[in-house]
Amino acid sequence: MSNSALFLAATLIWGSTWYAITFQLGAVAPEASVAYRFALAALLLGAWCRATGRSLRFPARTHGWIAAQATFLFGLNYIAVYRAEQHVTSGLVAVLFSTIVFFNPVGARLFFGTPLTMRTLAGATVGVGGVALIFLPELVAARSGGTTAAGIAYGLGATVLACGGNMLAVRNQNAGIPIFSGTAWGMAYGAAVAAAVASTQGVAWSVDLRPAYVGSLLYLAVFGSIAAFGAYLTLIQRLGAGPASYVGVATPVVAMLLSTLLEGYRWTPLAVAGVALAIAGYVLVLRPTRKRGRPISPA
Repeated sequence: MSNSALFLAATLIWGSTWYAITFQLGAVAPEASVAYRFALAALLLGAWCRATGRSLRFPARTHGWIAAQATFLFGLNYIAVYRAEQHVTSGLVAVLFSTIVFFNPVGARLFFGTPLTMRTLAGATVGVGGVALIFLPELVAARSGGTTAAGIAYGLGATVLACGGNMLAVRNQNAGIPIFSGTAWGMAYGAAVAAAVASTQGVAWSVDLRPAYVGSLLYLAVFGSIAAFGAYLTLIQRLGAGPASYVGVATPVVAMLLSTLLEGYRWTPLAVAGVALAIAGYVLVLRPTRKRGRPISPA
């Protein structure tokens, strides 16, 4: 798949998962839902790897690095996201998570020496500003207090954890760990981390058999986990963590388009301006630059 197709796939899928996650909240604890989601995804992806001849054998040291990546990217990160959505709206969580376009380039600079360009920072600023405009009414409403502070803390914490997972993904890809077989093990470790957190918190392992919960669980496991992460991690491998992270800005735009269809969302001039800014930021970050008449990678 081309980079554009991978970007579009990850954006469209994750744009819908913000809505799908809301069906996971309620009867089942967030830690248990995350464990169920990634355990199912690991089983399905592992079976696919076996069926397509991809080896699932790795040395013990490699398993340690995969587990480290999974702890941040699939375990703690998603627990924080689910908890954030218990306290604040999914729109506010999307705004908070879009700030990963700042965290990833800075992390890549600190850990791998990747150049941090003004164009990247400018594009990230414009993009996050656009997302903030889209959800401005929710941001204003969040000032009313209550448990908003806890939701913001969980949302920002999830972003930092995801950035750490992205940096470990870059390290593992540089070490030659295959994306899909490594991700199959990673999702298994992510499920184990979520289960461990659930055990320490005394969470009850309840099961919700309502069609809404089961259907959203299947969608999140197959599409939100396997397909979207496959596309996103491939983008990191090809473009770098900084440009790939702009998926976090494009995703809320898709989420609002879906909300228009499913929830009757009515667009405002501010929301339209926000989408325009998000697209402008996308162009700044991902448009190839030219050197001596030849396009070069934005990474």
